[in-house]
Order: sequence, then structure tokens, then C-alpha cells
Amino acid sequence: MIKLRRRAQLGLLLSGPLGWLAVAYLGSLVVLFVAAFWQLDDFSGQIVKEPTLDNFKLLWNDHVYRTIAIRTIGIAALVTVTDAILAFPIAFYMAKVASRRVRGLLVVAVLMPLWASYLVKVYAWREILAEDGILNWTLGPLGVKGPGFGFVATWLVFTYLWLPYMILPVYAGLERIPDSMLDASGDLGGRPGLTFRRVVLPLAAPAVVAGSIFTFSLTLGDYITPQLVSSTQFIGNVVYANVGVANNLPLAAAFATVPVFVMVVYLLVARRLGAFEAL
Repeated sequence: MIKLRRRAQLGLLLSGPLGWLAVAYLGSLVVLFVAAFWQLDDFSGQIVKEPTLDNFKLLWNDHVYRTIAIRTIGIAALVTVTDAILAFPIAFYMAKVASRRVRGLLVVAVLMPLWASYLVKVYAWREILAEDGILNWTLGPLGVKGPGFGFVATWLVFTYLWLPYMILPVYAGLERIPDSMLDASGDLGGRPGLTFRRVVLPLAAPAVVAGSIFTFSLTLGDYITPQLVSSTQFIGNVVYANVGVANNLPLAAAFATVPVFVMVVYLLVARRLGAFEAL
């Protein structure tokens, strides 16, 4: 009875902040969706608060917006795959090979980039990739030139920024795999490659999908990195421009619903793959 009473008191204590968080988050989404059905009067520049599908028709029919949406989803997928490939061996070494002391040091090393400012990291990469930056200054005498600013630079910076968000879930998923299963596979004649494909990868797949939720969603909505290391347009840049310079809030809201819809579909697929159990 005492435990139940304490749990009830704790639930009551947390219900207030969680309720306000739900109201603020869900309320902002509702406002976003409602504003997406408004339109901007071409003559007066005022927002006409009458329901219309004109913004969505424009996004669907205009090949420029379609290209930007496909480009954004494509780089989000590319960054996610790259981070998964880079994160898996690091996480496997941390979970199954490293000693407890080394494992702790590696966890701190993975977390350390998250303590630095987002803008500091992006500007550091800007200095590295600039035409007269560190990369060209170092490799120039060897006849090698860096990618400069552009799509490749955006991909590199995104991959670096979100890599810890992939390593940690994969590490947690691999750590939960019993060592006895790996030993059993070896005792039954399974080579390391076969053990990896038949034992490790299927059991770690939900953790990889869980990490991909972070890398995919963070890339999908970011607009600062492309603005600093590239002139390529992504969904976030178009939304930012329409909210600020163009002052077309309805179109910005309509375009902002695209990544929301994509993430809803992505989360439904991730749930079927058991990713939420690996978080």
C-alpha cells in the first residue's frame, strides 16, 4: 500500500510538467498543420486564414520543391547508412572486445563531442573544408584537393555530427547479446563472418534501427549545416527562408509537414522492426 501510494504521488507530481510538455508540443504541431492550409495574399502580403490546398498543390506540382524534398530525404538516408557502417565496428569493440576500463574511456570519448556547441563543430568543419582551409593546406602539396563546400561537405558534416547518436544505441544493443551465443556459434563451427551474419546482425538490427531514428530525423530537419557548408537547398532552408525573408508562413508550414509525415512513416516501420525496445 505504501509503495502504491508513493507511486501515485510521484505520478501526480510528474503529470503537471508532462501535461504542459504535451500541450506545448502537440499544440505547436496543431498550429503548424492549421497554418499549412492558409495562404498568402499576393497583393497585400497578408495571411488569408481560409482553408485551402493551394500550398500542397504547389509543393506537389512544382518540380523544384519535389527535388528539394527528395534531396533532403536522400541525404538523411545516406547519412544514416554511413553512420551505421561507421558505428557498428566501434560499438562492437566497445561491447565485446574492450576491457571495462577501456570501455568506459571509449564511452566518454563518444559522448565528448556532444558536450561541444553545435555551431562550434560546424564552423570547425567549415574551416577544414574551405578552399584555403586545413584540408587543402595539408593535402595540397600532395596533389590532393578536398571536396570544398557542397553536397559532399554537407554529408560529411552531418555524418560527424550524428555519429554518437548511432554508436550509443548500437552499443547498448550489442551489450545485451549474451557472449554464450557467440561462443555457441563458434563451437558449432560457425566462422566469424557467419556468426556475424546469422547471430550478431539479426539481434543488433533493432538497435541499428533505433539509432537511425536519431540520425535520420536530425538530418531531415537541419538547416544550419547546409547553410554554412553548402549552397544546396534542403527542406529546412526553404522553410527558414519562407518564415524569414519571404514572410510566407503558410507555405513554410506546408513544407514543414513533409518531414513530419516522413518521420511518422519511418517511426511506424521502426516500431514493426522492434526499434523502440532497443532504445
